[in-house]
Amino acid sequence: MKQQNIDYIDQLWNSSITPTLMEYIKIPNKSPQFDKDWQAHGYMDQAVNLIAQWCKNNAVDNMKLEVVKLENRTPVIFIEIPGSSDDTILLYGHLDKQPEMTGWDSDLHPWKPVLKGDRLYGRGGADDGYSTFASLAAIKSLRHQQIPHARCIILIEACEESGSFDLPFYIDALKERIGQPNLIICLDSGCGNYDQLWVTTSLRGLAGGTLSINVLKQGVHSGSGSGVAPSCFRVLRQIMNRIENETSGDVILSDLHVDIPAQRILQAEQAAAVLGESVYKDLPFVAGVTPESTSISELVLRRTWKPALSVIGCDGMPAIENAGNVTLPALSVKLSMRLPPTCDPEKASHALKNSIEKNPPHHAKVSFEISDTGPGWNAPEEQPWLVESAKQASLSYFGKAAVYMGEGGSIPFMGMLGKKFPQAQFLITGLLGPESNAHGPNEFLHIPTGKKLTACVAQVIADHYQHYKR
Repeated sequence: MKQQNIDYIDQLWNSSITPTLMEYIKIPNKSPQFDKDWQAHGYMDQAVNLIAQWCKNNAVDNMKLEVVKLENRTPVIFIEIPGSSDDTILLYGHLDKQPEMTGWDSDLHPWKPVLKGDRLYGRGGADDGYSTFASLAAIKSLRHQQIPHARCIILIEACEESGSFDLPFYIDALKERIGQPNLIICLDSGCGNYDQLWVTTSLRGLAGGTLSINVLKQGVHSGSGSGVAPSCFRVLRQIMNRIENETSGDVILSDLHVDIPAQRILQAEQAAAVLGESVYKDLPFVAGVTPESTSISELVLRRTWKPALSVIGCDGMPAIENAGNVTLPALSVKLSMRLPPTCDPEKASHALKNSIEKNPPHHAKVSFEISDTGPGWNAPEEQPWLVESAKQASLSYFGKAAVYMGEGGSIPFMGMLGKKFPQAQFLITGLLGPESNAHGPNEFLHIPTGKKLTACVAQVIADHYQHYKR
């Protein structure tokens, strides 16, 4: 299977997938959180139509494709492919994109596809516009080789970057057509390097919102106000010290911590041994800046199983060129707290709110408006057949064994599916490796990894059929 599989997939990527991905990158189909007028702009429909047409042009026998549109909700692409057994595999991805972000190199642009060697630059290619193409290509390769597979459902949403708030409605509407998958494959995750298959074992949750501080009805001359009116920044600093240790960055609130499973600690140590210093050296640190720990395995756990706070936005600050000597009356910051995979996001959000709002310094008017909550996810224990399949697939197409590690981000759909299909096995993987920079400037897709990952998915689908046949 190996050589035929990679030859077929390599040819399909070169002749069809990569050129279509380049057309897809040109479409600014930002997720609805970042484009409130997405329906009027029509970019989402353009992206859906482009991908759906490619799937129709590359359909396998008896494949059914439908673009499903519930009223006032982002669409989904729903593909049903009959198999040689009644077992069901669900393959998931998304086609909506993050906004532009600043800082792109002068010869790159979020909506301009640029090929540089093995890298395809542009927004959304790796995160994760390729997922539909890779899913169908894997099945096409098996059909081409006449290798049996189970019934496959490909579900591609258009709301993931906004928290997948439309997706539960589609899962309910399509539940009879989806059935009961016993394997779920998600191609929206990351990889620690481009040298082997990376299997995501957990995802962090999220608790976020806007912290607002008001001390004056209006700004006043700093000669009059400073030393008399409490500084918004000093109030903010004191409140932040309630949440995290100002020296280490460790989150203080106990409700935001969980006991880390021993298996996940072991896997973090194994991943750390593979990755080494690349865990932090692959980040674009300014010269001389050091990471938050000298232990590689500790850094892996801090990124995957421990809470971490980021300040991601600020209102109330004039730009430096417009900054006069004024004591500011108010300040608002948006906080994003990444949560351990098994932490209750509602409980964590309320713990944050209570800590922020109680006994405000100088009786300042302090409020925390919760706006973002989402559960994390911890994969069920991997069955031996899936562990062996991932290992052999990685050895066959990458030349190295698969590695298991948690991810620091969130895929809300996984927690949802974990509850709906508690007996299912999960293979969560992706292309977002070193420097690929999803959500940021200079995002790229590493094409050779895309090809090898597609081949690995085909192998796992074939192994799934053999396992359940037995």
